[in-house]
Amino acid sequence: MVYIRGGLVLQLNDLFSSVKYDEPMKNYTSFKVGGNADIFFEPENIRELIEFIKYVKENSIPYILMGNGTNMVVSDEGIRGAVIKLGDKMSAVEIMEDRLIAQCGAKLPEAAKIAACHSLSGMEFASGIPGSIGGAISMNAGAYGVEMKEIVEKAEVLDSNLEYRVLQNKEMEFGYRKSAVEKYGYTVLGCTLKLKKANKADIKMLMDESTDRRQSKQPLNLPSAGSVFKRPEGYYAGKLIEDAGLRGYTIGGAQISEKHCGFIVNTGDAAAKDIYNLIKHIQRTVYERFGVKLETEIKLIGRFE
Repeated sequence: MVYIRGGLVLQLNDLFSSVKYDEPMKNYTSFKVGGNADIFFEPENIRELIEFIKYVKENSIPYILMGNGTNMVVSDEGIRGAVIKLGDKMSAVEIMEDRLIAQCGAKLPEAAKIAACHSLSGMEFASGIPGSIGGAISMNAGAYGVEMKEIVEKAEVLDSNLEYRVLQNKEMEFGYRKSAVEKYGYTVLGCTLKLKKANKADIKMLMDESTDRRQSKQPLNLPSAGSVFKRPEGYYAGKLIEDAGLRGYTIGGAQISEKHCGFIVNTGDAAAKDIYNLIKHIQRTVYERFGVKLETEIKLIGRFE
């Protein structure tokens, strides 16, 4: 390991009891691939999160933040530095009248179910998105023409100086699969979603329709990270890939899904390098055939070249 040496390990263990070392990232990502992280830490609360980030910054240890691991590919070489997982330990959800207040680690499908149980509509589109609230806000996640920007009233964040801030919807600078979070290096702590009272049966019907659509069109039986590419203006990525004759194209254990060409799946023994090489092959082929540059929606973490 590069960054774990001498007294640094002892100090980390003294300060943060749940720190892990050489932790396999394939255990935390939906693709089920990736090497080890030097340091892996899941904070119990905001105070511990801030203390940990301060510590790694002071010791010049690079770090990344992750949510549910459903939108990332970690390289086979792993991650040099620290991974901070904002997960189940920071996943509280609360309902206050027509608002849902959630911590960053709450899973979107679970939050959507809680909203439905309280006859609150607006999260039906998110019921099948496997990511966390924090990740969904960061990338303005969406499905079937609806995005997080339509229901986020405000978000609680840490700025790059670890100062607590509350940003209203307009301050979040939401765009297609982007927001102020990545632009300014914010860390999402939680949010308030503004929903609408509705008939519980109608909400359930919409959620069931969303589930049925996903099950019929998406390869949910194999490890993947959802849509690989952003939608290029005027086109659909999956259609371009299919029209390029790439349906089912395979490199190693990574395959363009036979069911939905916008997905890459791990057929069982894929390496992160296989997924990366397949992404590059798709981008080259589609550009050569149609002159369209496909930009990845999933995050590539670590060294691939």
